[in-house]
Amino acid sequence: MLNIIPRSPLLSSIARIDPFTNVDEWFKGFGTRPFSMESETPSLIKIDISENDTTYTVRAEIPGMKKQDVKVQVDGNRVSISAETKQEKEEKEGERVICRELYQGSSSRSFTLGSDVDENKSHAKFENGVLELTLPKKNGKTAKQLEIK
Repeated sequence: MLNIIPRSPLLSSIARIDPFTNVDEWFKGFGTRPFSMESETPSLIKIDISENDTTYTVRAEIPGMKKQDVKVQVDGNRVSISAETKQEKEEKEGERVICRELYQGSSSRSFTLGSDVDENKSHAKFENGVLELTLPKKNGKTAKQLEIK
């Protein structure tokens, strides 16, 4: 009788490891590739949100950005914050870059609030890498406590 054994490519590569091989051979080449930041995901904009009866206050931490590179959009109860920084390619003659870790690119953050925002009365301030939004609620207080019967 013919025995058919299912074969997995993953298991076959594991099965090829020779138990009598020197352990150093298993990790040969590990960590020898140059370090690259390109595959990292963009950093998230960190936020704090607080509210009172009439207003939401949002504080967003966006370090290293200029005021003109930050955009805020309010649509009903949805708030979107985005920021973009471009890589400056200024290199002086006789100088070469050894390491570049400063983030270049765009970051964004969107969230919804419990009630609609009055866009006409909203305002934003950006100072020292912190964006502060004051977002008045439409129709003032929207929370209603229900009476339990």
